[in-house]
Amino acid sequence: MRSDIVDFAALARGPQIIGKHRQDAEPLGVAVVGYGYWGPNLVRNVIDRPEFEMRTLCEMSSARASAFTQKYPGIDVQANLDDVLRDPKVDAVIVATPPRTHHAIVKAALQAGKHVLVEKPLATTSADAIDLVDRATDGGLVLMPGHTFCYSPSVNKVRDLIREDVLGEVYFVTSSRMNLGKYQPDGVIMDLAPHDLSILLYWLEQPIVEVAATARSIFQAEIPETAFITLTFAGGAQANVQISWLAPRKVREMTIVGSRRMVQYDDTLTDEPVRVYDRGMEFSTPANFGEYQLTYRTGDMVVPRVDPAEPLSLELQDFASAILTGSEPRSNAQLGLQIVAAMEAAEISLRRRGEPIEIGERTRAAA
Repeated sequence: MRSDIVDFAALARGPQIIGKHRQDAEPLGVAVVGYGYWGPNLVRNVIDRPEFEMRTLCEMSSARASAFTQKYPGIDVQANLDDVLRDPKVDAVIVATPPRTHHAIVKAALQAGKHVLVEKPLATTSADAIDLVDRATDGGLVLMPGHTFCYSPSVNKVRDLIREDVLGEVYFVTSSRMNLGKYQPDGVIMDLAPHDLSILLYWLEQPIVEVAATARSIFQAEIPETAFITLTFAGGAQANVQISWLAPRKVREMTIVGSRRMVQYDDTLTDEPVRVYDRGMEFSTPANFGEYQLTYRTGDMVVPRVDPAEPLSLELQDFASAILTGSEPRSNAQLGLQIVAAMEAAEISLRRRGEPIEIGERTRAAA
């Protein structure tokens, strides 16, 4: 079957340029937009981080605004985003609203000259993601998508193993991310896939070149609750990702198969989240016309030390550093663009019953 070629980032301009840096030692004034599912975690971490001062919460729901005020009396609450963006003491805006609202809110914040951290995904379409990346670049502003797993100590331990060539050549990765709920109107791909995509791109450090996806919609047409995504990376590695809201228990597991070793990463475990297996198969080339010989290698299983840390706090520290020093954040705008492009390709593949969709060359170059 011929793959369609979709150029998702024809306007992408390469690495983000940070221009508006804060040189003083005063805390950065922050406004958080949205106090729903993830907003309370962001507010708590903003208040705890010394680089920030929590200036304002922007929340349209009176019930949520009241819950915030009861917990944090004395901090300003606004229902109108424009009023928040006019405040000269707000240096940065953190957006924790549904994905379909991201483009409009982030665009308004960037136009107001504010640095932005927006919860995953960066946008719902590649065109909107490109627009936001261009606006941030032109304004010299930090635009950072909230891919928190890039700051997970366990995820970074696996990345170190890959970078240090402990695993050898990565052949493929399998990933399962399942639970019972939470049902979201944007579908399971928009809800869960950004996590796996961010981890895979962070681990492999290669762009995704092709995406194929199938899914099942049970309760509402065009809103899949379960999806199966196959990703092909530029270096040849593949990843198979299963995501679902319909599962009897919570599963957050990934397995990396390399030429030397294999790794199992389980985000639900606190004591042994990463396990390294010295196991595999080896082929030996015959010296004459005999058959190829296959041998199995079964060695030790090692549990590397993983020091605990809160990823969200580290993510916010990176956001502050990008604003104050001009450094590129680990979860940067180009990573966010690549993830949106891959999700968009998956959605196209769904509509075409699993047909592989290629991601355009210029998008891969921007990743």
